Amino acid sequence: MVSIVLEVACSLLAWLSLYAACCHWHRHRSHEWSCRLVTLLHGVAVTCLSGYVALLDGPWPLTHAGSPNTPLQIHVLALTLGYFIFDLGWCLYFQTEGDLMLLHHTLSICGMIMVLGLGKSATEVNAVVFVSEITNPLLQARWFLREMGRYHTLLGEVVDFFFVLLFLVLRIVGGALIMYAMLASPQPSWLLKAGGLAMYLVSLGFLVEICHFVRRKMLKKFPSWTSLRSTNAPVKTNGHLTAH
Repeated sequence: MVSIVLEVACSLLAWLSLYAACCHWHRHRSHEWSCRLVTLLHGVAVTCLSGYVALLDGPWPLTHAGSPNTPLQIHVLALTLGYFIFDLGWCLYFQTEGDLMLLHHTLSICGMIMVLGLGKSATEVNAVVFVSEITNPLLQARWFLREMGRYHTLLGEVVDFFFVLLFLVLRIVGGALIMYAMLASPQPSWLLKAGGLAMYLVSLGFLVEICHFVRRKMLKKFPSWTSLRSTNAPVKTNGHLTAH
């Protein structure tokens, strides 16, 4: 347990050092710019690592919920826990996030601490990290595109599309499958099951916000679509040439 605590502490120190370096390299930018660079790096790294653990290294989270933690799972969760402690502290200090995001971070930290302390159930928690973090790089990409004035381009549309698609398929549908496996298995503790259910409810809260975002975007696009459609509509001339 002492080695895990040291690993989490080293992870926290590494993310803090990376943030300090980003602030130094991008002195002309805001603190949020540097924090989101760290978040982007974490999202890419942890998505790859947790995806490898869940899909290739195993054990399979939908059939082995509550199984003992593997060394690789411990390393991934320690790395992620250090980041979430850093990010929660940053959000509380700068007060940039709403209650839903703060709740998400708090539940994530508590869940990872519990799993690392119990020595089991890292299988399903690692899978939750994977389906949660896979959309994070796209979320940060949207923010950076806005900052650089390139959000309202084809690239911005592609990023938005894949963000919504991955959120629905992996975080909502995949998250529901993981949640069912946790609740159906007798191995995970009841407290971890309750925490997992709370995490899924937070994801549903994010889904509501995303639905509002998609609705607003469609309403903004609709007038331009109808205008383009009317422009491209064929002119009725009853077989005669129109006057020029």
